[in-house]
Amino acid sequence: MANPSAVCNGHLHHHHQKQNNLLKSGIYKKNGITKGTKKNGISNGTLYKKTFIEHFEQAPMYVAVLTFLGFGVGTIFGYLRDFMRAWGLEKRNIAAEREQQKDFVPLYQDFENFYTRNLYMRIRDNWNRPICSVPGPQFDLMERVTDDYNWTFRFTGRTIKNVINMGSYNYLGFAETDVNALKTVTIELQKYGTGVCSTRQEMGTLDKHVELEKLVAKFLGVEDAMVFGMGFATNSMNIPALVGKGCLILSDELNHTSLILGARLSRATIRIFKHNNMQSLEKLLRDAIIYGQPRSRRAWRKIIILVEGIYSMEGSIVRLPEIVSLKKKYKAYLYLDEAHSIGAVGATGRGVVEYFGMNPDDVDVLMGTFTKSFGAAGGYIAGKKDLVDFLRTHSHSAVYATSMCPPVAEQIIRAMKCLMGLDGTTQGLQRVRQLGKNTRYFRRRLHEMGFIIYGNDDSPVVPLLLYMPGKIGAFARRMLEKNIGVVVVGFPATPITESRARFCVSAAHTREMLDTVLNALDELGDFLHLKYSRYSKSSHPELYEETRLELED
Repeated sequence: MANPSAVCNGHLHHHHQKQNNLLKSGIYKKNGITKGTKKNGISNGTLYKKTFIEHFEQAPMYVAVLTFLGFGVGTIFGYLRDFMRAWGLEKRNIAAEREQQKDFVPLYQDFENFYTRNLYMRIRDNWNRPICSVPGPQFDLMERVTDDYNWTFRFTGRTIKNVINMGSYNYLGFAETDVNALKTVTIELQKYGTGVCSTRQEMGTLDKHVELEKLVAKFLGVEDAMVFGMGFATNSMNIPALVGKGCLILSDELNHTSLILGARLSRATIRIFKHNNMQSLEKLLRDAIIYGQPRSRRAWRKIIILVEGIYSMEGSIVRLPEIVSLKKKYKAYLYLDEAHSIGAVGATGRGVVEYFGMNPDDVDVLMGTFTKSFGAAGGYIAGKKDLVDFLRTHSHSAVYATSMCPPVAEQIIRAMKCLMGLDGTTQGLQRVRQLGKNTRYFRRRLHEMGFIIYGNDDSPVVPLLLYMPGKIGAFARRMLEKNIGVVVVGFPATPITESRARFCVSAAHTREMLDTVLNALDELGDFLHLKYSRYSKSSHPELYEETRLELED
């Protein structure tokens, strides 16, 4: 990427790939077979160097019917309660505009809040629970109760101790309070203090930032890197610096909000392709080359593909070898967000690039965060030196945002050196391997129990499908009663029929902790009737309606 403002031009050396005879049952389970061998009717040539396994099983039809019925009943009662509130038959707890403001243009539309006040409010106690300890494999919770059905909460003064943490992104267990482990962080805190109070372009570049950026570049195997104080802003504030009007962004439909916001702020044209669907992506690339910009038909200034390494709601891993082949074929850029994958996958924790055995130079823009595997805060952009130099002067985050505080930078350095073995130990490598073992064990046991779970077998993000809205609150509350903290997610954060619990496996989890969680899930799965699996794994078959994909040599 010699010039970030120019369209990538270079010669393409393709791999050959074919996809034949997709399973009619929609299993699409093993779709990356070593050196062109075939299994389950799928051949991938030499693109994949290891077996690539993902699961997206469809629920039985009755589950979808009951899910819609549940939302329908909730909506009817919501309208009934709104009627009662309007006539003073039920107390109105939600904020309302004063009589003096009735003639003003409303700040918000009342109907837009319908879902919040009538459905979300009934199960609001399952979110925003205050934690009063380090978010390690176990944490402590401040107990709270409600006297008005979750409109307000009050604290009891009691602490719920040693709750097994299955929700934090502490993949490698670096969110810890061990005095020996944090010794260097303490030294930097005493030396630099807590804040920088300036931007990178003014007085905010410290020697710790320079050290960290060199270490990140070395860790990723690229020429240069730049770090930022906020992971979300790493995407939302840097994408507008790379693309603008006259450029085309091709975005996976399940991309994170930070990528979506950055794309919208850039004023570039945005087109969405189906999740991990190479046919959908190639069609958009082909059409972009053939037809160019709308109306003028001029060639696009740049075409950039936005994808994530691990998708945080699905647990799926990007099909990076195929995307790289397509981006080379059509001379597009590739922006890879490794927020959840850096540290979590790959033999030594270097993310999906290492996971697939690929060259980092095949990805034009490598992005990642330090908020998950590294137990810190902030993010990075890495790649060619010309790219990073361009962002140092054009990134809104570099120009206007306060620099990363030095103790946080030291925590990242500590964790990264541990992963690289530069601390003189093999502890980092052991953590990566332990995370892989825990992930595969947890996923395998859930499959055996009959739960429907999404994603790749190597992904530490494990979504367990709940489907029905009434089961969201019941699941989280009963798990907490068993001293297990979980994250539950529902509409509109997920499709309306795919409410789920999302587990995040950590290297710090012991086998005993995982077994405790699994035993509780087995019991609760029977009680709430959550074991919907029919062992006919579906990989969203509607996304793979075409059965052949050719990439020329």
